[in-house]
Amino acid sequence: MKISQATRETPTAALVIADGTVVYGAGLGAVGEAVGEICFNTALTGYQEILTDPSYAAQIITFTFPHIGNVGANSDDLEDASPAAATAARGAVLRADVTSPSNYRARLDLSAWMRRRGIIGIAGVDTRALTARIRENGMPHGVIAHSPSGRFDIIEMLERAQSWRGLEGVDLARDVSTLQTYRHSETGWEWPGGYDAADGEGPHVVVIDYGVKRNILRRLASEGCRVTVVAATAGFEDVMAHRPDGVVLSNGPGDPAATAEYAAPVIRKLIEAKVPLFGICLGHQLMALAAGAKTVKMAQGHHGANHPVKDLATGKVEIVSMNHGFTVDAQSLPDSMEQTHVSLFDGTNSGLRLKDAPAFSVQHHPEASPGPQDSFYIFKRFVDGLKAAA
Repeated sequence: MKISQATRETPTAALVIADGTVVYGAGLGAVGEAVGEICFNTALTGYQEILTDPSYAAQIITFTFPHIGNVGANSDDLEDASPAAATAARGAVLRADVTSPSNYRARLDLSAWMRRRGIIGIAGVDTRALTARIRENGMPHGVIAHSPSGRFDIIEMLERAQSWRGLEGVDLARDVSTLQTYRHSETGWEWPGGYDAADGEGPHVVVIDYGVKRNILRRLASEGCRVTVVAATAGFEDVMAHRPDGVVLSNGPGDPAATAEYAAPVIRKLIEAKVPLFGICLGHQLMALAAGAKTVKMAQGHHGANHPVKDLATGKVEIVSMNHGFTVDAQSLPDSMEQTHVSLFDGTNSGLRLKDAPAFSVQHHPEASPGPQDSFYIFKRFVDGLKAAA
């Protein structure tokens, strides 16, 4: 299968896949070499939000949309809330060369922005062929490299790709989480003023940061919440010391079963204490594990902003953003838990609630960054529940 889109006299980037496939192209972004799991994302917009989503730690992202970088980059559309998550994504694979940005909000072209953030890029790749390969064979391990001289040690890159342990059994939440507790007051972006600050007079929500996206914090602030963010390793007493009205279990990277070794005991205590919980993505999986369910690795994962999800309670179908390579095994749900949302792509679980505690979660990203705003109501549902319980 041919993956290189065009022959280049002097390729300045290479992507070596663990099965021996070598792809050459034009380098952009940071110079160097990185190993990771190669996935694909089908979103048409939001490449900057995608590249700064901490959930992409240790991954190389193949963009199926061909025109990436055409609106440049800015300092507003960043999703990593913690400095520790600033280089979560390892690399980016693009179809077309990056052109000069054409947008009034642009402050840098994409290549320069990626270089500042340490993200390695390769352009000139037949991303449709690579995506088809991932769909057929699963997400492979690979090494991406950018060398302006065009010199690559392909044998060494292949050995590195083949020896990399991958994401199964690996906790990455510690790597991207905040190290210090902090308050968040910035609300969602509104035309024409941009971001604003919340009064913070509503319910007090503690967010456990397993790799939280800024727009999750912004949506909570937009609902009037006082928001406190704590580290992934915060204990039950640490969380309760803030006297929360509710707790959000954030998104994040890695194998949920590995993170659950220290997160699940905390979540179980929160459930037993009847603290209202709202889990998102990894937080959804951790809540399921804490209640007794299981998670499994997916072959291709869900990465995009066009995923149809059905709310089983209302029958409503919403189009959502997703980014996960593990999923909750719906067949393993305990009697205390019921399914609330399901993916209409493959039938995998997309939402849960506990029958005997005020706790619910969704697999998708209701903060819609990037992606449709169909699921904003979930934040309102959570906050309205906190107000009603006050």
